[in-house]
Amino acid sequence: MPRFFVLALVFSAAMAGAAAWAQPSASRHLAPGFEARPAGSRLVIAPADMELFSISAGGVQEPRADWTDAAQNNFKAALAARNRQLGEGTTLLEEADLDEFAELIALQRAVAESVFVHHTGIGLGLRLPTKADRLDWSLGEEAIKPLKAKTGADYALFTWIRDTYASGERKAAMIGMALLGVISTGGEQVGYASLVDLNTGRVVWFNDLRRMHGDLREPGSANETVDALLKGFPELK
Repeated sequence: MPRFFVLALVFSAAMAGAAAWAQPSASRHLAPGFEARPAGSRLVIAPADMELFSISAGGVQEPRADWTDAAQNNFKAALAARNRQLGEGTTLLEEADLDEFAELIALQRAVAESVFVHHTGIGLGLRLPTKADRLDWSLGEEAIKPLKAKTGADYALFTWIRDTYASGERKAAMIGMALLGVISTGGEQVGYASLVDLNTGRVVWFNDLRRMHGDLREPGSANETVDALLKGFPELK
């Protein structure tokens, strides 16, 4: 889907969401009026959009496919261990299905990026004044119908993570620059989790990570990352 078309859909969906859900909210993590998932509702989890990088001595980010593969496996295992939190009816969307939902995935990514920028304060000049601190965003009911029809789920969980790690050479360079009074940074972990209501298209919960620690390459530390990413995930009631 062309980028300008995705952005147009984001804008129209956002405006529609603002008109339909204008109630104030005490939290930027939950949509107005939303507190929990109904008991018996079903969740589908989309494959994580994830990539890991090594930072060279000169600060260049180099993709590491082996790290990313390990991280994907650790991430899936950590999610699978959270059946009670996510719900017994949770299913996984297969990688083979991503092409079928390419337009929806692109739209969701564009909306989530807008949420991330607006609510984290990264781009103050890009904040939409009508939204204030409310989680007031939507993909649109029509856009999510195919995923609802395919999976029978009531909610979909989307995740995005970018992890960078300083190489040995980078760490040595950082020490050398520190001795010269120059401050440089190592790796960081940035990501988000977005829960979408497949009956309305609304983003009903959103959480983000922005930190200088975290590691998905090992099972134990990957569990901690998933805990942080799913902090405050809506319960089943």
